[in-house]
Amino acid sequence: MDLTRSVRNKMTEERLLFAYRGVVTDKNSVPLLMLLEQEMENSEYGNVGRKRLFMFVLESLQNVSRHSDKYEHSDMSLVVYSRNDNGYIVTTGNAIPLSGVNELKLRLDELNKLNSNEIRNVYRQTLMKSEISGKGGAGLGLIEMAKKTGNKLDYDFVELDNDFCYFILSKSVDSVGIGMHIDKGEDPFDSKAVTGLEHMMSENNIYLIWSGHLSLGIEKEVLSFTETKLTEEDIELSIRKRVFSILVEILENVANYSPGKEAEEKYGMPVAMIRLVDKVYLLTTGNLILNSKVDHLKKKLDTINKYDKLGLKDLFTQSLSGQTVKSDSTGNMGLIEMARKSGSKLTYQFENVNELYSYYTLTVRVEYYTG
Repeated sequence: MDLTRSVRNKMTEERLLFAYRGVVTDKNSVPLLMLLEQEMENSEYGNVGRKRLFMFVLESLQNVSRHSDKYEHSDMSLVVYSRNDNGYIVTTGNAIPLSGVNELKLRLDELNKLNSNEIRNVYRQTLMKSEISGKGGAGLGLIEMAKKTGNKLDYDFVELDNDFCYFILSKSVDSVGIGMHIDKGEDPFDSKAVTGLEHMMSENNIYLIWSGHLSLGIEKEVLSFTETKLTEEDIELSIRKRVFSILVEILENVANYSPGKEAEEKYGMPVAMIRLVDKVYLLTTGNLILNSKVDHLKKKLDTINKYDKLGLKDLFTQSLSGQTVKSDSTGNMGLIEMARKSGSKLTYQFENVNELYSYYTLTVRVEYYTG
């Protein structure tokens, strides 16, 4: 559970909403885009701002996906969404050959010297001359990113080995979709937070983290992304179904105990995390819970953990038969289903926050086996 606390602290301190580490594809880019759109549903972003940010993220993901399946270190590709006082920050990271760094840096520096009108002129000229690179228009994509938000791109290159480096591209966009950039005299763009996140996810085999209010829309896109990812990894159908159904239950478990947005923002935001360690999926959530509900929930969890597979089946039937419209047995059934489908004990922890709230962490193991 210390890992969950570390992840939660990092996400909170750096105001991170979402992080994905792994190969970026055309298919899994769709739910990645939709996650950000769902996050903006209750924000101050107007239609123009949403459209500009959406198009920038689309170009960013396409830029990463062009390289994701071509080079070594493809599983290091990173997509990160975060907030600042003025808007959203979108950051991507991916491995590229060292041989292409100088040309890419020159292109970025040239773009960052141009104003909005000049960027539009360069874009038109590039289209007319069809100066699209052999990597499917990566050069045009950078111009498109700068054009959409009318401002400069922050970037860094971190050497990985003798052949590859890690290319980090970041953009801050305000509520009307206009890019914000570090001006002269301010501290330059610092990629340490990005590389630190990538290292933490790599060392702990994490490929997805969400930190924020789990609305129905966000829950849907987290599930959609996971389903797409499992399909792309060619995971056996029976395992895919188990992981997906358990994820549905564990996210619903967060919603069942949420004390509301105001309390979460003040005392502890929900976290959802997916790991894959030695052919074992580890699905983890963390959320704030009223202290008055802790003992009752702990008794449920301890009772469920006493049963084997057959006992859980009987317990589920009993809970189902005892369910009424006014009862809370659906939450009990959800926990039983997690234990049944995973074939593992439910690992949990309650960390006291104050006299009113605790932080509840739950992890479910799903091993690669059939039956």
